[in-house]
Amino acid sequence: MPHYTDLTGMASVASGTAASLLLLPGIARLTKPRLAILMVAVFVLSLIPFGTMPIAAYARGVTGDLSITTLVLLWCALSRPWCGCVTVEAKHRRALLILIALAALALYPMALGVGAYDPYRLGYGDPLFVSALLLLALAAWFWKSTLIALCIAFATLAWAVGWYESNNLWDYLLDPFVSIYALCAIIIQAVKRLTNR
Repeated sequence: MPHYTDLTGMASVASGTAASLLLLPGIARLTKPRLAILMVAVFVLSLIPFGTMPIAAYARGVTGDLSITTLVLLWCALSRPWCGCVTVEAKHRRALLILIALAALALYPMALGVGAYDPYRLGYGDPLFVSALLLLALAAWFWKSTLIALCIAFATLAWAVGWYESNNLWDYLLDPFVSIYALCAIIIQAVKRLTNR
């Protein structure tokens, strides 16, 4: 029987596959029921065994487990066409993308050997790091930026119970895909602002 980590890992890849449908040209012309049927069908097809494993398991072998932050963003994207309550204000979404980009720019180059300090070590339960995340989540909640607060809270909770195979908190907060997405989104927004001026 598969471990719950495997199930959530495959479900995250299936969620990403279903959410990517929202980027297809002309998808907005579909009615909500047809869009729902299409997304559920793609999600289920990703989990049906193809040979010895589901298609999502093959993709997971390439991508690895997605971070909790990525999952929260994917589920927000999947829910957006049907639930107005999950529509995130642009300023809060931009703030989350900036936080992700700054964290990625600080973490990945230094973890790969640029500089003498490795911030990845903080993720193994450093009390100051966990406290700083708690303060950041509380500040985000106070400023009504629930998306940031939820990403930090869910990631920390999943890390505390050992949901993934990794025991490093950074792996719950960030992954290369959400980091690249955040950097590209910020660059695109900056270019649009410059061209509008």
